[in-house]
Amino acid sequence: AKCVDIALSSCTDVAYTQMIYPNFLDQKSREVIEYSSEYILISVLHNLLQGECNPDLRLLGCSVLAPQCEKDKVIKPCRHVCENLKKNCLPAFDAIDMAWPYFLDCDRFFAGEEEGCFDPLAKLRGEVDVEEDLPPDLPATFIQFKHHSYSQMVSTLKKTASKCSHIATTYSIGRSFEGKDLFVIEFSTKPGHHELLKPEFKYVGNMHGNEVVGKELLIYLAQYLCSEYLLGNPRIQTLINNTRIHLLPSLNPDGYELAAEEGAGYNGWVIGRQTAQNLDLNRNFPDLTSEAYRRAGIRGARLDHIPIPQSYWWGKVAPETKAVMKWLRSIPFVLSASLHGGELVVTYPYDYSRHPMEEKMFSPTPDEKMFKMLAKAYADAHPVISDRSELRCGGNFVKRGGIINGAEWYSFTGGMADFNYLHTNCFEVTVEVGCEKFPLEEELFTIWHENRDALLNYMEMVHRGIKGIVSDKFGNPIKNARISVRGIQHDVTTAADGDYWRLLPPGTYIISAQAAGYSRVMKRVTLPAKMKRAGRVDFVLRPVEAWPNKLLRRSMEDMYDPNDPLELFDPHAQNGQPEARGGSPPGREKPWWWSYFSSLDLHKPLWLLKQ
Repeated sequence: AKCVDIALSSCTDVAYTQMIYPNFLDQKSREVIEYSSEYILISVLHNLLQGECNPDLRLLGCSVLAPQCEKDKVIKPCRHVCENLKKNCLPAFDAIDMAWPYFLDCDRFFAGEEEGCFDPLAKLRGEVDVEEDLPPDLPATFIQFKHHSYSQMVSTLKKTASKCSHIATTYSIGRSFEGKDLFVIEFSTKPGHHELLKPEFKYVGNMHGNEVVGKELLIYLAQYLCSEYLLGNPRIQTLINNTRIHLLPSLNPDGYELAAEEGAGYNGWVIGRQTAQNLDLNRNFPDLTSEAYRRAGIRGARLDHIPIPQSYWWGKVAPETKAVMKWLRSIPFVLSASLHGGELVVTYPYDYSRHPMEEKMFSPTPDEKMFKMLAKAYADAHPVISDRSELRCGGNFVKRGGIINGAEWYSFTGGMADFNYLHTNCFEVTVEVGCEKFPLEEELFTIWHENRDALLNYMEMVHRGIKGIVSDKFGNPIKNARISVRGIQHDVTTAADGDYWRLLPPGTYIISAQAAGYSRVMKRVTLPAKMKRAGRVDFVLRPVEAWPNKLLRRSMEDMYDPNDPLELFDPHAQNGQPEARGGSPPGREKPWWWSYFSSLDLHKPLWLLKQ
């Protein structure tokens, strides 16, 4: 047997370049491996486990299916790495009723350090990049204000989550075109789970690969939240105890690598902005704003939860874009901000002009007052944005208070903020965090201190307005019930547990709740100006014999078309490879994930079924 180059698409990002045939499972060729149930499993585990424990499990599986080879000799992966991962990830398998894979048997296919093994997860800890040796007696609040490579970013996020394991976890929402995992670090009192009435918040950075400040700010913010929580900072503890926070530092890691080659201080406006497919992610989302304008004049038409038009899929859609859209559908986000660079201002929807030929036209949403309040929450807490001097970065927006309606600044279609608002319950603003897109490292400390309180202040805005539970008279939660506000042509819907959140500025409102097969219930609600937490407004709906509006009933019951290409998209699949899809399970006793292996006529993975 001789060493050969790795040609397995799901294992191309391992820390070594050559493998050997046959592998530890006695599979003698690439074709045999690729059609095996073991290989299919590591290719779809990201999706099955909702990103949990990945890409760790995939890399561990690759160390068995594509074992490291040096000088025509095989090197086994380390047993202690397998044992640690199994300890941490076995609950995720139990949650989907799946047995631990036999080929990840730590005793059978792995070796002790005394036998000369290798760590298949070393790459994730940033050990491929040479890092400075830091003194062991650093304070808990220590943050390195530097630019992070992809592996350094992943390492920092995983170390932070490990340090605060009781309130933090990391997961991947999918992969970039070049196969890099789009990592998120989450903070919550119950990491990995949605909690009843606890709002979901997200920050997204580095959508344009050459706009790097947002990425670094979110890496620093993750470390800050962890250390301050451990130190007992009451503001941070209150925030994390009452909010589920998701930080995605880099949505475009492929573009970042191109920009990083130019080096810090190069204020490039083009190189690295787009993805490896040459796509601008903030122009790649469905144009739902045009449809909203068309509906605006129709009496009774709703400007929310607008479906993705079929024609959208005829164009080139980035895997990063699809991953975000799947993410938005899987978690009931309430509030979000995307961090960009090149200016110093906060913009809010709509980003696409009401008149397509107008490049700068004020184009408000039905929630104009709330969006202005959200944008000001960030701007007013930022010492430079709130500075009245016009002779500075962002000085053009001083008279506007450092905020502007997106389309009034400049109009574009396919933006992420408009999509959040029109397809989901989530309100999103765009924060331009500075005029330099890729500043020098010595500037990062100052930039962090200018943005830290603004980042926290904006997160706390997720607790404005009202929240509650919609249930029937027996206390059963009602999913996809609509919460309407009289005078605002935009509804939100309840999550799977019947809970909802509706961001609203201070004032008096008539709120109603309705669902398919139930009568409408209305309540009058007053939100005082000084109220800084969401008011609790529950609804109990009673069933009705006949449903008056068939169209409304259909829209409320079927939130998303099951034949929508997005529903079939696996964000964790290796790009360019066919996605794992399957028909109905062969037997009722089989778990839901069995369909992923339906293409295997023989050798179905019965070893994954719990006895």
